[in-house]
Amino acid sequence: MDLNALYRAVIMDNYKNPKNKGLVKTDKYHFVHLNNPSCGDDMNVEIYIEDGIVKEVHHDGHGCSICCSSASVMSETLTGKTVSEAKKLIAEFYELVMGKEPEDEEALGEAIAYMGVKDFPARIKCATLSWKAIEKAISEVESNGK
Repeated sequence: MDLNALYRAVIMDNYKNPKNKGLVKTDKYHFVHLNNPSCGDDMNVEIYIEDGIVKEVHHDGHGCSICCSSASVMSETLTGKTVSEAKKLIAEFYELVMGKEPEDEEALGEAIAYMGVKDFPARIKCATLSWKAIEKAISEVESNGK
């Protein structure tokens, strides 16, 4: 199996069998909603941070396979990381989809499957929507302490 086929398989598996899908909606979670009006992707994310650790990430939304699978991968990639590790991984993911070599390919885990998105500039927003939402949630938690 070639690498592109493997990456497609990872994306489709996360689209068909998303991890951490569904919102909990309790006070301990911080919620952010973002959408991409140009293609119709719509994403909600929740994050629970305790003692500087990303304890849980949940997502729910609709859109293309790139958007929805990326949310699943993002939730798995960031859970268990410190806030500073999560922010670094988010930045590395943005670099990856723009076509730059990641510093730590192993830390990105399945997110590496989105490296081919660079060849489809219109899909970069699809791949990064949930990552932008969780980045905003982390920033808001840091700002207001929740």
